[in-house]
Amino acid sequence: MIKLDIEAKSDTGCVREHNEDNFGYDAEIGLAVLADGMGGYKAGEVASAIAITSLVHSVIQIKANGEKVELNGQQHEESAILHRALHHANQQVYDSAHESKECMGMGTTVSAAWFHDGKVSIAHIGDSRIYRYRDYRLELLTTDHTVVQELVDHGFYTREEARASEQRNIVTRALGIDPAVNIDLYDYEVRVGDLYLLCSDGLTDMVDDLDVANILRRSSTDLEYGAVELINKALSNGGKDNVTVIVVRVDESRTKTKSWTNRLNKLFSG
Repeated sequence: MIKLDIEAKSDTGCVREHNEDNFGYDAEIGLAVLADGMGGYKAGEVASAIAITSLVHSVIQIKANGEKVELNGQQHEESAILHRALHHANQQVYDSAHESKECMGMGTTVSAAWFHDGKVSIAHIGDSRIYRYRDYRLELLTTDHTVVQELVDHGFYTREEARASEQRNIVTRALGIDPAVNIDLYDYEVRVGDLYLLCSDGLTDMVDDLDVANILRRSSTDLEYGAVELINKALSNGGKDNVTVIVVRVDESRTKTKSWTNRLNKLFSG
């Protein structure tokens, strides 16, 4: 059984008036998920909260029911469950956007990591990211769904030009915009000592990969320090957007029992 240590932090940043990022995690079931909302006044916050709540509840319910879920005719249980849960969350965000004039056009990125059986299953939509830090090397495990990333993929931009582009945050996929959504799914082997970072673009727009890797290296035994340092680095570099990070360590020590419910309770407590 995979045992995890998880820490998460979120900050409104130095420019925005409210925080449209949300996150949830449960170390006991091995699930961590981050969402960066978009839309009208506070609508992004609504979209990301719906996505997090819906996804986690769906995963827990499907597992509790012992339901077998197939994807493309084959049983890939965790990936298939994430796929179904995100399609359900997409419908909930989409329906909510069309029921309220204030929420019209809202949507959200979602990046989810589910650790199980020596693996991590990842489901991803948008331009939030998931990284792995292993053997002193930082590796991006997801692909941004942005106009600029498509230009990079087709050779029109270098990565340096893409980072400087004013269009780098124009997403080509998001949860809740359309009745159907295309979800990226990945499966990776995990090792004891691996660090995984889920983050919104408020981090990656402000902090380059080298600084992220250095902070993770220094914080491999103190995840709370690492999460705080990542946030502080983004803020000291300008903090132009909300910034949220979840740091996960695959650990041999006893799994911490902190839960996503603490975060959600805080969201809706006034």
